[in-house]
Amino acid sequence: MAVQVAGELLITAGLILVLFVAWQLWWTNIESGRAQQDAIRDLVQDFELPADDPAPAGQDYGDPVVLAPVDTEGDTFAIVYVPRFGSDYAVPVSSGVGTAVLDRLGLGHYPSTAMPGGIGNFAVAGHRQTHGKSLDAIHTLVPGDRVYVQTRDGYYTYVYRNTQVVLPNRVDVIAPVPTDPAAVPTERFLTLTSCNPRFGSQERIIAYAAMDSWLPLSAGPPAEIADTVAANTTGGR
Repeated sequence: MAVQVAGELLITAGLILVLFVAWQLWWTNIESGRAQQDAIRDLVQDFELPADDPAPAGQDYGDPVVLAPVDTEGDTFAIVYVPRFGSDYAVPVSSGVGTAVLDRLGLGHYPSTAMPGGIGNFAVAGHRQTHGKSLDAIHTLVPGDRVYVQTRDGYYTYVYRNTQVVLPNRVDVIAPVPTDPAAVPTERFLTLTSCNPRFGSQERIIAYAAMDSWLPLSAGPPAEIADTVAANTTGGR
């Protein structure tokens, strides 16, 4: 009798474990995906659509406009597009890197770092697996790949440079000059951070990029992401 009861308990425990794994690897992605879509829809409702006659290609727009810091955790203020991650990749960026943000809203912004287009380091974090797995493909980036950031002011184009794998205590990767906390920044950086390996968290994988150019929202999106931006705009109106 005792053996039978023990066996039934083991079977029940096994089923619970399977359901938990399915919830983690499948359902959390669905829930987070819906929350991210809602966040993007709400954000773009506040964007002013481009003029009927977009600004000429190659026009110099001067220094980029930079958003004021967003202090309220969970407030969404930008969208990141990475063509290397897929033609439909568009993930919101919200203030904060706590679980309430990362588990639901895609990418979280380290509040102490620069805003998009600002001199210094615009640093964000995201999950590699579960909860939308917004940075699952971070390891596939190739030097020269473009990462686009859209805010209510415009589009900021960053060019990926290199990847580094570090221990979790390496907070210097989000310094104004990545890995050099004592340096005074003169460039505009973007740093993506996530867990490593894909199904673990013993390390952190860090992808570095530098800003290449910017366009005001009125100029229309860069050609590489135009279709994705249009889909988001249509979905948000």
